Amino acid sequence: MTRRTVLKIVVGAVCVTGIGIFASGLFRGPENVLRVANQKGQVKSMMLASGALKGAPYTVEWSEFPAAQPLLEAVGGGAADLGLAADAPFIFAYQSGSPVKAIGVQAPAHQAADALAVLVKQGSPIRGVQDLVGKSVATTRGSIGHHLLLQALERAHIPASAVRVTFLPPGDAKAAFDSGAIDAWSTWTPYTNVAIKEGALAVVDAKDYGLPLYIDIANADTIAPKKAILKDFLAREAKAVAWARAHPDEFSQVLAKETGLPLDIARASFDRNNRISQPIDGKVIAHEQEITARFQKAGLIDPKRSVTEAFDRQFSE
Repeated sequence: MTRRTVLKIVVGAVCVTGIGIFASGLFRGPENVLRVANQKGQVKSMMLASGALKGAPYTVEWSEFPAAQPLLEAVGGGAADLGLAADAPFIFAYQSGSPVKAIGVQAPAHQAADALAVLVKQGSPIRGVQDLVGKSVATTRGSIGHHLLLQALERAHIPASAVRVTFLPPGDAKAAFDSGAIDAWSTWTPYTNVAIKEGALAVVDAKDYGLPLYIDIANADTIAPKKAILKDFLAREAKAVAWARAHPDEFSQVLAKETGLPLDIARASFDRNNRISQPIDGKVIAHEQEITARFQKAGLIDPKRSVTEAFDRQFSE
């Protein structure tokens, strides 16, 4: 079986009921379906709660993922057309050769320190970055948690090799964290929210390092045949983002229902992940170049692709 076939089977297994709203005229044939990879309910919940997809002349088929890495594998492998993920996993996938392009960007509406954190358990002797030397830290490879860890080590002038990094998906990382099999966990919301509620402590957070950008990522081969659908979806998504910012309680209720998160965790996740759509500009590209350099310095990628070419500005314009 080819990798693409395997990805299609995997995504099909986790695919949830899509929204199908049809209209005659604008989109016909196989191009009237947009397959959207969704991470922990975020985009779908906004679209549902805001009603942004009402009247859309195409079908949206949703598939769910616990983290950016498998989401990007689905988009890059052709099992999904579009997905929203953070800046670090996007550029990690792109520089690893994945056929993906950034077509939209969302920036944090405000700073929320514990949206992103290196966590330790109550009673841990780890109190700061220096204490991570020689310790085991779980994160997802190429994730924003991984990038936060690299930023913290870099600023403390500690080589990445001084920490024993264990790459695990979020569910496995939480199990290892809870059992004490690892010393620390570098992760993001809503996993930070759940762990902190259960007593975990943040020894590194986004307060001093900044929150990530979130990027609408398309399969490169999808852009031309589905350009009109993608453009329409991004416009509707921007309206949904604005709506969620103005109606956080209503959004949180839908997010809790879609993900199974407790309502207080869903609300905290929104508060720590509140975003605003913005155009792709030179600052965005420079930001991705910095992330590329950091992953390269850690020996994780060998960047041979232009960061500028990772962005398709036609949708932003």
